[in-house]
Amino acid sequence: MMKERYISAVILLILGLALFSQRGDIFLRLVPQGMEANLQSNKIDALGDGLHIALCGAGGPMPSASRSGPCVAVVAAGKLFLVDSGSNGIRNLGRMGYSPGQVSGVFVTHFHSDHIDGLGEVATLRWANGAHDAPLNIYGPEGVSAVVDGFNQAYAQDVIYRNDHHGDNTTPLSGAGMVAVSAPVPADDELITVYEQDGLTVEMLAVDHFPISPAVAYRFSYAGRTALISGDTSKSANIEKFARGIDLLVHEALSPELLKAMNQGATNAGQDNMAKIFHDVLDYHASPIEAAETARDADVGHLLYYHVVPPLDQLGAEAAWLKGVDEHFSQFTLGQDGTAVSLPANSTAILVNNSGL
Repeated sequence: MMKERYISAVILLILGLALFSQRGDIFLRLVPQGMEANLQSNKIDALGDGLHIALCGAGGPMPSASRSGPCVAVVAAGKLFLVDSGSNGIRNLGRMGYSPGQVSGVFVTHFHSDHIDGLGEVATLRWANGAHDAPLNIYGPEGVSAVVDGFNQAYAQDVIYRNDHHGDNTTPLSGAGMVAVSAPVPADDELITVYEQDGLTVEMLAVDHFPISPAVAYRFSYAGRTALISGDTSKSANIEKFARGIDLLVHEALSPELLKAMNQGATNAGQDNMAKIFHDVLDYHASPIEAAETARDADVGHLLYYHVVPPLDQLGAEAAWLKGVDEHFSQFTLGQDGTAVSLPANSTAILVNNSGL
């Protein structure tokens, strides 16, 4: 019996070594089936009817292992939209199961670099992956046209290269780049509808990111469900007003305690420039507790934190960032790249998946 077990173990070891030595060839044989299954899947259809929110970027301008530049995916009425387009967002979107070619439009909250630096890549990948014959719509407050024109100019030569290489059927020139869809900044206490189609309504409202202007938030309503995405803002009575009773508030937040500690560290290191930046950003962002107070006072169903500043990659950082939050509002999720919230149509269910990427 022992001899038979020994022989079996040796045979299994030999087989394992043989398979390991051929792993590259085996992988190449599996690639076509994997690509076929991936390309035939449709994440949007799989979600079902409802309003679905996912963080393709949960962080801010500083690099983080788990939170890329601000990017929020919104799926409703069979379409995929983005709110802002920070670094790595479109690539995360692919890792989350969406095709870049499915992006129907981008809503820009303001023109800070970390919210727009991925726009060129979004437009290019959407065009090349979807063979679109019309440019990507970029919705935003007045001033968005200058941003779009700049990106289109920067990518103009790339468009020529790709069209020359792949041809008009794959990369038609008419579908390259972006087109701005501009709206006046709403007054306080005012909503402006910037998109309305197939039962989905997107409304713009002003937020307080002074001295940055314009700065807006967006409220999405579909099939009896509503979500508001704040963009960058200090604590805002306007957000509280227009978030009242909604299902989901996606709110930015910055920890004053952590930024003050970083300021002290930079000062001690003689890095006065960094110390000043860490100090200056304190006055135009909401704190985690202030966002929780807004969610509580507006009686929202759930609070999802994004644009999480600073990075929380060290042991104990998340606990420090969230300190005191649950004393004000308990139905919250600290977002990371890949966090998703589904609001099924005509329901009260709020389904949170925070497994990340």
